[in-house]
Amino acid sequence: MADSKSNQSTMVSIASDKTLRLTEIFCSLQGESSWVGLPTVFVRLTGCPLRCVYCDTSYSFHGGESLPMDEVLSRIESYQTQHVCVTGGEPLAQKSCINLLKTLCDKGYKVSLETSGAMDIADVDARVKRIVDLKTPASNELEKNRYENIALLQRHDEVKFVICNRKDYDWAVSMIERYQLHSKVDNILFSPVFDVEGESEREQDFNEQCLADWILADKLAVRMQLQLHKLIWGNQPGR
Repeated sequence: MADSKSNQSTMVSIASDKTLRLTEIFCSLQGESSWVGLPTVFVRLTGCPLRCVYCDTSYSFHGGESLPMDEVLSRIESYQTQHVCVTGGEPLAQKSCINLLKTLCDKGYKVSLETSGAMDIADVDARVKRIVDLKTPASNELEKNRYENIALLQRHDEVKFVICNRKDYDWAVSMIERYQLHSKVDNILFSPVFDVEGESEREQDFNEQCLADWILADKLAVRMQLQLHKLIWGNQPGR
């Protein structure tokens, strides 16, 4: 259950599309997606309308600092990396995110966006790799999925499912078939849920090996990923 402070607003209100409310900017290895392992600057925006039970970035639900776009761009440039990932929270909850993404592309960065799938992606620059979640039943946010986004996907975009149990897995497989996701994107990502702050959202008989075995048994053409950054540094901000 989210606390009262985090429930005050599901959106971050920003007066200007040249101002962003920011939780953190840091450089690390990309832990997920087809760009896994690449040095990447992460721009974590503040605010999210969802409360997934396994969320590992609840510290970004509120707070943060308001920064002008130029300051954000200057901090990104200081890391001297080619890849930038805009994430959250839910980055598209800030209208200024759209302008940030376009500006980064114009500057020649390889840009990815991690979004919950609850927000409209239509206005996101076509050059951005959009990594769009489809929330599974165990997330407790199934009803927030915006299925209209699926028609907007391009080949370089990616669809991600966080899997907590066999029911989630079977649901994800059904979504792949129903929406013919292999005809829309090159990469479909299956992530076994990680423990959050010492508490597991997994069922006792579910682990990484279970998910790998199911994928192989079904000859499922998906990319299983294990969140490389957590395997190296654990679950901590700035990594």
